[in-house]
Amino acid sequence: MDPKEEKEFEDEPLFDWYEYKADPGQEPMRLDKFLMQRMERMTRSKVQRGIEAGYVTVNDKEAKSNQKIKPHDLIKVRWRRARPKGEVIAQDIPLDIRYEDEEVLMVYKPAGMVVHPGVGNYTGTLVNALAWHFKDLPQGNGSYPGLVHRIDKFTTGILVVAKTEEAIQHLSKQFFNHTIKRKYRALVWGDVEAEEGTITGHIGRDPKNRKRFCVHEDEEYGKHAVTHYKVLKRFGYVTLVECQLETGRTHQIRVHMKHIGHPLFNDELYNGNRIVKGTIFSKYRQFVENCFKILPHQALHAYSLGFEHPKTGEEIYLEAPLPDYFQQALDKWEKYTEGRFKIYD
Repeated sequence: MDPKEEKEFEDEPLFDWYEYKADPGQEPMRLDKFLMQRMERMTRSKVQRGIEAGYVTVNDKEAKSNQKIKPHDLIKVRWRRARPKGEVIAQDIPLDIRYEDEEVLMVYKPAGMVVHPGVGNYTGTLVNALAWHFKDLPQGNGSYPGLVHRIDKFTTGILVVAKTEEAIQHLSKQFFNHTIKRKYRALVWGDVEAEEGTITGHIGRDPKNRKRFCVHEDEEYGKHAVTHYKVLKRFGYVTLVECQLETGRTHQIRVHMKHIGHPLFNDELYNGNRIVKGTIFSKYRQFVENCFKILPHQALHAYSLGFEHPKTGEEIYLEAPLPDYFQQALDKWEKYTEGRFKIYD
């Protein structure tokens, strides 16, 4: 893949995932040695630090460097990517900080802000703003801020940022173990049949459109992904749902909801920016176009985030209400569908 193409995705994961299955004839071998033989450019000390930080599991359980790998063992590795070369430009960009202490920071990202510098977005990103905010910290000299996850450019909501290397390791481990509590609000096309459900499917790039992702039946072409959802409110032609991520793949909610026939409202990349459900009447078409103007991007919001504090062990939980324009679009749908459909919470 062209590296430039890779960088176009501002929500590309900050970690690489690896999965290894020990051969049936595998001789007993230390875990650190096993990984050194399979991961490129890895020193023994680096592998051991990663194992100690909790980035590696064997048969879905935490492991130690000296653990012996046996036939058929499943080894999963979540490895933090190398920091980009060059200094991040610190920019005095206002941040909507919702929580901060010596270890972590929780910030609200508005629609249109790219999280990380990349091709076409070297400045004006959340990372540029964080570099300025952290400039007076001992490690705040323009180095890579402690992001452990991202959201799409046009997705709004809460992100957690680590301020120390210890916090990065602790939060990364929570993401790896799926203990981070993340809930999203999404407006999707169609009347979602089940009140709640789980979508499971391997997510990888769409072979027909390299800017998109899709669900693959064969795990060779995609990464395991799980999304739980429940209906919050029905509007006949569209449905407001809450999605809880068990995994964190690129465009996961957008891809999974489209996969079950309910693309996100006004999601241009996944064909949600046209009338998917509804009537053929011109008044309805005009109504939908007006809603598109009010909510001019995919209707997805990172509503809440909860995690264990890396130092105190206490649970930190924060909610961010829907943006005003998102709520305005919902109000319009509710008013439009009054008398046409049964509206209920």
